[in-house]
Amino acid sequence: MKIKKLLTIAFVGLLMNSMFVSCTDDFLEYNTNERVLTELDAASIGNLYARVQYQGYYMGYHQTSQNLFADHYCQYFANTQNAFPQDRYVLVGGWLNGAWRQFYGNIPNNLGEVLDLTDPVEFPERASMHAIAQITRVVMYERIANYWGPIPYFNVNNGEAAVPYDGEEEIYKSFFTTLDAAMAILESNRGGNADGGNDQILGGDIDKWIKFGNTLRLRIAMRISNVEPTLAQTEANKAVAGGVMLTNDDDASLKTTSNSINGMNRYTPWNEFRMSAAMESVMVGYDDPRISGFFTPNRETYDEDFVDYIGPPLTWTGLRNGYEIVDLQGLPELNVNKLAAIGPRWFDVKLKDSNPRDIMQSAEAYFLRAEGALLTGWNMGGTPEELYNLGIEMSLGHWGITDPAVILAYQQSTAVPVSTHDAPNPVSDIPVRYNAADALEQIATQKWLGLFPDGWEGWADVRRRDLPKMYDRMASENAYVAANEMMRRVEFVSSEYETNADAVADAITKLGGADNGDTRLWWNPVQ
Repeated sequence: MKIKKLLTIAFVGLLMNSMFVSCTDDFLEYNTNERVLTELDAASIGNLYARVQYQGYYMGYHQTSQNLFADHYCQYFANTQNAFPQDRYVLVGGWLNGAWRQFYGNIPNNLGEVLDLTDPVEFPERASMHAIAQITRVVMYERIANYWGPIPYFNVNNGEAAVPYDGEEEIYKSFFTTLDAAMAILESNRGGNADGGNDQILGGDIDKWIKFGNTLRLRIAMRISNVEPTLAQTEANKAVAGGVMLTNDDDASLKTTSNSINGMNRYTPWNEFRMSAAMESVMVGYDDPRISGFFTPNRETYDEDFVDYIGPPLTWTGLRNGYEIVDLQGLPELNVNKLAAIGPRWFDVKLKDSNPRDIMQSAEAYFLRAEGALLTGWNMGGTPEELYNLGIEMSLGHWGITDPAVILAYQQSTAVPVSTHDAPNPVSDIPVRYNAADALEQIATQKWLGLFPDGWEGWADVRRRDLPKMYDRMASENAYVAANEMMRRVEFVSSEYETNADAVADAITKLGGADNGDTRLWWNPVQ
């Protein structure tokens, strides 16, 4: 049995400016790999796989890897902490270093161990677990590539101090090959289970992993549809023919425990972000029945313990992204008690070890299919309108809204987004009710809502078509990305410039533009 060598990309310590310490003073605790395994007893494979799932999806300290970047850049949330500049497009290097180090300091080696110890040739009885681990590898690296662009991929675990970066096109196309091999194994084991006691996402259910893998293929196919339309069509048709997620019973979420907590429950009560104005404009305008699950009403309507309702009718007030420090400090309407916080399942810190993290939902599969059905030659198994409405139904159902009358009323609603206290115009003018002329924006808007609060995927999808429409930021402090522009990527981290400089220089060449937030990724060309 071969054993992967420890990935030896060198990482320097985080240099955190004191202005960013208020909720990150124990940052290293959540981003330092205390024990990287170089050898592993085969009997421990399941435990290690569970660890990989948690580390790969949470990226260590969830707030500074996802929430303060992707969640704000796709305008799920807006910043209210005057010490944090990321909402004004400042790419805080210490936070990005931590995210990079957490991923590359854990995942390549540990996931490599899992793949070795489940090798289908050496361990045929573990073949299905190997296939699931390969699917996991694709979804984790796809998220990292969507942040940075070129990344170390093919040569991680090479035992060398310098690890080359690979281009996005090559990586993305290899994802399909990896999924082909994984799905072939799973198809031959339909009806079975692969170490369900340690699979923290789908309990080892092979049939559900087949649907997950096909939906992932469909997601990636749509991601590249603007640059590789023929390949995207082929892979999308293959995904739907193979069977994607269809019901909320297929939804995938990551189990949390006292040893693997939901990070959002830990940092949400610190009151450092609130509902965005874009979310308010859309959800309040649509009278969206999911709003009480997504967000907690303005706290001024409740008592000090946030238990008993004492105020006027429930109100959900959002905030424009990118307020400057002086405004965050001085304007009374920005008082956090007058703004809607994230929903109750995350606002209660006591739920941190019992609140699962959504990974992928059947609603996304329907919205992907609805968009695909707008394209010639994409065989998505339904019309755009049918698939769009099924996506809405699945998303509402995921949030516990199952009354057919409520669902139909929402699907047929002609309500439109509204203006907000700090945005004089609605973010858009499209209704919920399907209209062929607005179909692409409608699908993108409902998909954006359906992905909430997965900012990793939400930000990637918003960039892909510049839909749904977003508000301009109040201000930008980024020299390359203006307040009325979209942040396109994050910059390569300083630790890599210091320890892997030649590889970074090559990565910039592969990126095809400067290492800043204005350079578009391969799959995100100007349309």
